[in-house]
Amino acid sequence: MVAAVLIAAGLGGCSRTVAMTDPIPTDAVRRQCAAVMAALPATVLDQPRRRVEPGVLSAAWGSPTITLRCGVDEPPGLDATSECFEVNGVGWYAEQAEGGYLFTTIGRPVSVEVGVPDDYAPEANALVDVAEAVAKIPVEQECL
Repeated sequence: MVAAVLIAAGLGGCSRTVAMTDPIPTDAVRRQCAAVMAALPATVLDQPRRRVEPGVLSAAWGSPTITLRCGVDEPPGLDATSECFEVNGVGWYAEQAEGGYLFTTIGRPVSVEVGVPDDYAPEANALVDVAEAVAKIPVEQECL
């Protein structure tokens, strides 16, 4: 699944529209994601936002494509001993994926996932640009 996110995003890099699978969360999660999606920036790492299909709970920037999905499940590798690092008040779990990194929020009732290709190393810098929007979801537990 991790590799699939970056590969699917990469395939969309040749066209103007990026095809991504939106998560299928509960109505309560969907409402919180709506606030995040409305607050997303026009650029991430100086890359312009791209059109996404269906794009209700997903967004993309640049080529190769930086992706964001709201309302995803927690990653299987995330557990109580996982390292959490904070970027502008948002806790993240990082995992290396094929061709880049996948970052998933920690400590919030709704998980947001950001896929960043290696071309943008250091990949975690993309999180600075999306942190304000992601912070629309309230913190349940601080990053430790």
